[in-house]
Amino acid sequence: MEWAASNLIESILIIGIILLIVEIVVLGFSTFFLFFTGLAALATALIMWAGLIPETLHSALISIALFTVVFAALLWRKLSKLQNKVDHKRADSDLIGHTFVLSENVEAALPMKDKPQYQYSGINWYLNAHEDLAKGTLVEVIQADVGSLVIKAKQS
Repeated sequence: MEWAASNLIESILIIGIILLIVEIVVLGFSTFFLFFTGLAALATALIMWAGLIPETLHSALISIALFTVVFAALLWRKLSKLQNKVDHKRADSDLIGHTFVLSENVEAALPMKDKPQYQYSGINWYLNAHEDLAKGTLVEVIQADVGSLVIKAKQS
């Protein structure tokens, strides 16, 4: 603890870097508080090193608090826009393209609970189709949703 007090600038710099690493790497930039505080600690260490404010714990705490508010005011809007970007693209699935032969008829109009199921990889998948498919038809998976597979007749 004595080292931290006698090397205040280096201590604040290390704390700032740790806060930035935790915010970006560990938390994935999900909260901004640690980011703003880390930037404020770096700025405080820089202005203390330049001799613009006295090298005391009291002035360091005030400076970090003020810089945190300033960085939050300046960067909040831009950073919150980064979080609002939503990717609506479907995730690729290795199930797409899987082919199998139907063991039951698949009727497109049936409600989900009445649809036939297909067991694959230890999971019972409900089978959905845009058209009625007869038992024994070779089908291909064209879309995988939660608990259900959308299939179509495979063209040979």
